[in-house]
Amino acid sequence: MKLLAVVLVALFAYVSAECNVLERFKVKHQWQEVFTEKGRTDFSLKFWKEFLHDHPDLVALFKRVHGDNIYSPEFQAHGIRVLAGLDSLIGVLDEDDTLTVQLAHLKAQHTERGTKPEYFDIFGRHLFDILGDELGTHFDLGAWRDCYAIIAAGIKP
Repeated sequence: MKLLAVVLVALFAYVSAECNVLERFKVKHQWQEVFTEKGRTDFSLKFWKEFLHDHPDLVALFKRVHGDNIYSPEFQAHGIRVLAGLDSLIGVLDEDDTLTVQLAHLKAQHTERGTKPEYFDIFGRHLFDILGDELGTHFDLGAWRDCYAIIAAGIKP
């Protein structure tokens, strides 16, 4: 009986840590609530303002797009491009072949730019904070952690 309980707990942990079908649905639905056509610019500004405030050492990474001024049109466009890329990945979370191709493309881009793997972990933590602020008690942190782990692992150089 104890063995069965251990096996069931292990199976549950395995299934819940892989971005299962229900988690993919939740992530897609929650993302659609916050990254709307009308609200994406505000969401982007909130995200990058907090991100760069907490990590001023990373501002230099965005020199080409005026990272020292998140209100500039160049940075606004860049910020939305990054989040639109995430939007695209979230949109195909349940399409394994398409997701794999998109992740490989983004991995190549970030490898070429010399992006450090730990930047994706920092990005994820800030994303979860902003999503929690926006969604309140409806935010499913576990689902986001599991699904973002797949995205980040696929892009990290």
